[in-house]
Amino acid sequence: MPERTRLAVWGDPIDHSRSPQLHTAAYRRLGLDWTYDRRRVGAAGFADAFAGLDATWRGLSLTMPLKEQAFRAATVRDRHAELTGAVNTLLLSDAVHGFNTDVGGLVDAFTEAGVTGIRHARILGAGATAASALVAAAELGAERIEVRARRPEAAMHLVALGERVGVPTSVEAFTEPASVVDLTIATLPSGTALDESVADALAATGGALLDAAYAPWPSALASRWTGPTILSGLEMLLHQAVRQIRIFRSGTQDTALPDETAIIGVMREALS
Repeated sequence: MPERTRLAVWGDPIDHSRSPQLHTAAYRRLGLDWTYDRRRVGAAGFADAFAGLDATWRGLSLTMPLKEQAFRAATVRDRHAELTGAVNTLLLSDAVHGFNTDVGGLVDAFTEAGVTGIRHARILGAGATAASALVAAAELGAERIEVRARRPEAAMHLVALGERVGVPTSVEAFTEPASVVDLTIATLPSGTALDESVADALAATGGALLDAAYAPWPSALASRWTGPTILSGLEMLLHQAVRQIRIFRSGTQDTALPDETAIIGVMREALS
């Protein structure tokens, strides 16, 4: 059996992905002779592309629109994947192991930034990343979660997810009056520009912000934000990648890497 040394990030679009820089820097520091590439794969092409992987492949990182396809491909899934219905990491071994590292990446990004004492959180958007954001907000201690969506009816699955994690969750339109929250996680597509009056109301009441979008930066929302902490999606990308590397190295995202602080340092340098 050949050694499993190949890794890649798949998605569509994919040219903008910074994951190869992050992973390559980490593997060099760890002394691992692994390759990590990117490949444009859409939802329709995932099954054939996945079936074509041979025994040299260790795993995959998955971005949009492949997180649901990866969920279905996994034969074993971690708790965060089961909760969100989204897998962004596949470990290929005797079985296909599926993980969601976005949840932990968000928690780690806010924790590193000193954002604590969360009681009321707001999530902007209703897609796959919003589900991860909701679970992350719950793990940060949120007692109430408010979801804002262009079509509130499309976000009702997040109310059910809130029930599963034990946090009351409501869904509102963007134009509804905004109350003060401690934390906002924006999961809107890159380039989204809300109406200025809506953006200003959210910014004035939104507390700490992490905008999952990072190209271009600052995002339209971040440029109007008035809260004390503003984090780009690169922080989420960095910390979820650390968890992916843990998985590819040891099979779990809960076991820290050797000298992990230094590894995070070289990964952050790779982004600058």
